[in-house]
Amino acid sequence: GSHTPLEDVAPRIVEHPTDVLVSKGEPATLSCKAEGRPAPEVEWYKDGERVETDREDPRSHRTLLPGGSLFFLRILHGRRGKPDEGVYFCVARNYLGEATSRNASLEVAGE
Repeated sequence: GSHTPLEDVAPRIVEHPTDVLVSKGEPATLSCKAEGRPAPEVEWYKDGERVETDREDPRSHRTLLPGGSLFFLRILHGRRGKPDEGVYFCVARNYLGEATSRNASLEVAGE
């Protein structure tokens, strides 16, 4: 039979983030891995708001790893707030569609 070229496929999440408990000032990683063709772009959301990473802000303490995981150089936590605590999910997109991961909560361990 004739050889069919590889078909483009919509993204799917193959590794979902899991809940993480981390001490303040420590690094943390929220996993996310997506497959698709073309390779999907991954974005992270926290409590429904898009998470800015070092791609948008070079000073950010959050880095989007090549596979799509979100890496925190250190968990920020101050008396006035816990900016990193919340519920996260990742979204993988390409032109055929998007896939959303499960929710994962990031909690900062007590003082």
